[in-house]
Amino acid sequence: MNARVGDQLPRWRNDHVDPARMKTMALLLRDSNPIHFDGDTVRKLEMGDRVVNQGPINLAFVMRMLGDWAGGLEHLRRIRVRYLGNVFAGDAVVAGGTVTAVDEHGAECAVWLEVVGRGRVLEGTATVAPRSP
Repeated sequence: MNARVGDQLPRWRNDHVDPARMKTMALLLRDSNPIHFDGDTVRKLEMGDRVVNQGPINLAFVMRMLGDWAGGLEHLRRIRVRYLGNVFAGDAVVAGGTVTAVDEHGAECAVWLEVVGRGRVLEGTATVAPRSP
């Protein structure tokens, strides 16, 4: 990784957030919140008509982008994010970031996830260690 302050991280895109994966993740996480698998609940709560993606999946999209850039997830040392909005079934999302600092310990990055056509739904910072020679 030859990162420099101001470098843009290569964007990672998912063209279709899959509701079947949300249902599977709800089972794996033992997440009984029906907004992740029951469209009727989402409508009753006036959140629209599509189920809501889990926050950990949204975070994983950003982590995948970082891992691809850094040469593997083992280089990710720290990530802190805040959630700004929901990702719904069928949305297209793009993860990206910018290098904000570089030293002997690696690169600090500002990271984000956007829903195409709707804007940012997650943003934060990440520390990525340099690859071993």
